[in-house]
Amino acid sequence: MNSITYPAAIEKEKKEGRPQSQKGVFAFERRKHPRFSIQFPLDYSLIDGKIVSRGGMTADACEGGLLVYLREGIEIGALLKIEIFYVNASGLDAIRATAKVVWSNLAARQSCEEYRYGLEFQSIDQRNLQNLRILLKKSSEAHDPFGGEMNLG
Repeated sequence: MNSITYPAAIEKEKKEGRPQSQKGVFAFERRKHPRFSIQFPLDYSLIDGKIVSRGGMTADACEGGLLVYLREGIEIGALLKIEIFYVNASGLDAIRATAKVVWSNLAARQSCEEYRYGLEFQSIDQRNLQNLRILLKKSSEAHDPFGGEMNLG
């Protein structure tokens, strides 16, 4: 199985001596891949086995990672097995990958006690990466700026 391994972006920035935040009037996007707002259920578990399959929700995604909402605190640096569930023309499907928690904070949805995490893909095979690309493309095409529903079928 061919896999793509993503380098840890934060470590790369530290080695290259880039500042972690920029001050000024303009905020420059530093992501390599465009982000798309997608909301799909996901299952995750810690690779070390301390958490056995729990659920969460995606908020946005790109080819490099995800913004997710989870109901429990997880340490930065933790490795997760994730499955993002979506419906395609043939039924329910899932994108499977390994991701690393690169940042976290208690989300704006504190009444639900959800945590917001930035996940960076560490390993994703070609089939799952291709499915993610298709999902992101369909999500961007299906987005109606006037509030219509998305059709991903």
